[in-house]
Amino acid sequence: MSQQATDVTHRLVSSPAGRTHLVEQGTGPLVLLVHGFPESWYSWRHQLPVLAAAGYRAVAIDVRGYGRSSKPGDPEAYRMLELVEDNAAVVHALGEQSAVVVGHDWGSAIAANSALVRPDVFRAVGMLSVPYAPRGGPRPSTVFAQLGADEEFYVSYFQEPGRAEAEIEPDVRGWLAGFYAALSADTMPAPDAPGPHFVGRGARLRDRFPTGRLPVWLGEDDLDVYAGEFERTGMSGALNRYRNMDRDWEDLADFDGAPLTQPSLFVGGGLDASTTWMADAIRAYPTTLPGLLSSQILDGCGHWIQQERPAEINRLLTDWLASLPA
Repeated sequence: MSQQATDVTHRLVSSPAGRTHLVEQGTGPLVLLVHGFPESWYSWRHQLPVLAAAGYRAVAIDVRGYGRSSKPGDPEAYRMLELVEDNAAVVHALGEQSAVVVGHDWGSAIAANSALVRPDVFRAVGMLSVPYAPRGGPRPSTVFAQLGADEEFYVSYFQEPGRAEAEIEPDVRGWLAGFYAALSADTMPAPDAPGPHFVGRGARLRDRFPTGRLPVWLGEDDLDVYAGEFERTGMSGALNRYRNMDRDWEDLADFDGAPLTQPSLFVGGGLDASTTWMADAIRAYPTTLPGLLSSQILDGCGHWIQQERPAEINRLLTDWLASLPA
């Protein structure tokens, strides 16, 4: 395991999920770190010691369905409002009344909605890779079905229970290696190659993944950590997040178009499809993120931003945290 991840305390705390596994380092104001797909608390291994050294209580969770956290059997248990309440429960289980929440990928959306739905708990929000976009527009499954012409968008592919599991679980380590490489700056397919976010009819998502080498940020030991967790838990808990997007759209109807008013931060990768596809959402930040203190795009960076560029992310996070009201 990476040296950065060794000097941490592991805990299990009660939450609506059942139990939430977390790792923590440091003392001071609480900063809750929320990972995305397909990752774990380990995605924050470079941030935990730096935030602790800067005077914060840094806590990285395994989202429900991942790692050592509880894995409810009902797919509907993975709707956004459930994950928001898990986050609030972790804060209270740690003896705190409020926290800053920071998320990456799906964790960015979970962090944003935690701040939106529970402003009494989450006083500031940081979002990495996936921009904030208020709830609105048509039903998500309708939008995704219209993408890709004669190909299928990966979100639609993930939404059918059991389908992606059948592709991934026979070779979890190999699939993860390809997926991480497909979205990393130094190993992603060339711009004119078939896009790894789409599935050809009758094909597999992994058919378009690069092979042969790992991205520079991902050592063999790091890959072993990720693969070992998913080999133990299976993939359904992680994939169930995608299977609740229409339910989230219904659940969050009262927040249609709502801005996030807390102090906020956004950092995206210049080569990340999440940043380029959602460029309109970033341009709308003066309206949707009125409390935005910093928005940065890292040139030449892919999707796994806090692992690809840990020093830059650590600097941006600590500068932003230091600027927040006490």
